[in-house]
Amino acid sequence: MKKNLIYWIGALIIGAILGAQGIVWLNDLFEFIATVFTRLFQFIAIPTIALAILTTLASLDRQKNAGRIFSHTITYTLLTTIAAASIALILYLIIQPENLPTKAIRISSADIPQDLGSFSYYDHIISIIPNNIILPFESGNVLSILIIAASFGLALAFMPESDNKQTVYRFFSGLQEMLFILIRALIWAIPIAIIAFAGQLSAQIEAGVIIGSLGKYIAVVMLGNIVQIFVVLPLFLLARKLNPIKVFRAMFPALLVALFTKSSAGTLPVTIQSAEENLEIKPEIARFVLPICTTINMNGCAAFILVTSLFLMQNGGFELSLGSMILWLFISVVSAIGNAGVPMGCYFLTLSLMSSIGAPIGIMGIILPIYTIIDMVETAENVWSDSCVCAMTNHDLK
Repeated sequence: MKKNLIYWIGALIIGAILGAQGIVWLNDLFEFIATVFTRLFQFIAIPTIALAILTTLASLDRQKNAGRIFSHTITYTLLTTIAAASIALILYLIIQPENLPTKAIRISSADIPQDLGSFSYYDHIISIIPNNIILPFESGNVLSILIIAASFGLALAFMPESDNKQTVYRFFSGLQEMLFILIRALIWAIPIAIIAFAGQLSAQIEAGVIIGSLGKYIAVVMLGNIVQIFVVLPLFLLARKLNPIKVFRAMFPALLVALFTKSSAGTLPVTIQSAEENLEIKPEIARFVLPICTTINMNGCAAFILVTSLFLMQNGGFELSLGSMILWLFISVVSAIGNAGVPMGCYFLTLSLMSSIGAPIGIMGIILPIYTIIDMVETAENVWSDSCVCAMTNHDLK
C-alpha cells in the first residue's frame, strides 16, 4: 500500500509539472489518455453497479444480514448528507455572501445551457423511471440502472428454489467475478491515468481556462467541503472507533480518481477494489453498500445545491427566513439523493430547481467557469463519504 501511494503521488507531481510546460503535443497526449481512461472507468462502472446490486439482492434468502446492511447504509447516508448541508448553511449564515451586480447576472445568462432552463424537477424524476431495459445502459442513467438491477435482484431472490434459479444466479455471479478481473487490470494502470489527469488540469490552469472567483460564495462552498472532508466525516469514523487516517490512506486511489474524473459512478470500480483489498471490507458489504452510496450518498452535492439555491434566491429578492433556509436544507438533501453520480450532475439539478421557482438563473452562468474545481472537490468528498459509510457499516456488522 505504501509503495502504491508513492507511485500515485509521484505520478501526480510528474503530471502537474509536465502539464505546466505548455508543450502542445504533450498536452494533446494527456487529453487523449485522460479521455481513454475516463471512458474505461465509465464502461466498467455501469455493469459494476448493476451486477453488484443484482447479486446482493438476489442472495437475500442466503444472507441474513442483508436487511441490516441496507438499514445501516441508509442511516449513515442520511446522517452524513444532512451534516454536510447543515455545515454549509452555518457557513452561509456566518460569511453572508453579498448580491452580485444585476448587469453581470444579465450578461452571464447567455452562458447557461438553454435546453435546461425549462427542465423541471418532475422531468428529472420521470427521466429515471425506465421504460426500456437497454436505453438506461446506453445513456448511462445510473438511477434507472439501479431500479432495473434492484427489480431483477429482488425477483431472483423471491423465485422458488429450482435449477433455473441457481443457473441464473451463477451466471450473474460469474459475470461479476469476471468484471473484477478487469477492474484489477485497470487499477494496475492507474499511475498512467494520474499523470494524464494531472497534466491536463495543470495545462488548463496555466492557460487560464480555470479562472475567476465569486468571493464569499466560493468561500462558503469550498470551506464547507473542507470541513466535511477533514472534520465531520473523520468524527463519524472516530465515533465508530475507526481510524480516519487508516481509512483515508486505504481509499486514496479512489479519492484521487474521483478528483480528476468528477464522477463518483465512474470511480466505483476503483472504490470497490480499494475497499476490499486495502481496507479489507467484506465483499458482500462493499459490493452492496458502495453502488447504493454512489447513487444516493451525495454530501458535496447537497451542500452545493443548498448554498447555490440560497445565493440565487437572495439575489432574486426572495425572503430567506431561518425557517425557509432549514426547509431548503431538507429539499437539498432529498434532491441530492435523487441525483446521479455523473459530472456536473449537481449543477444541472440546481439549475432545474431554481428555474422552476423563477430565481435568477443567470448567476449559474457566472458559476459555470469555476464549477470544474468545485465539481472535482465535491466528487472526492462524495466518494470519501461513501467509503466512510461502507467502513462504518462493515464495522457495525462484524
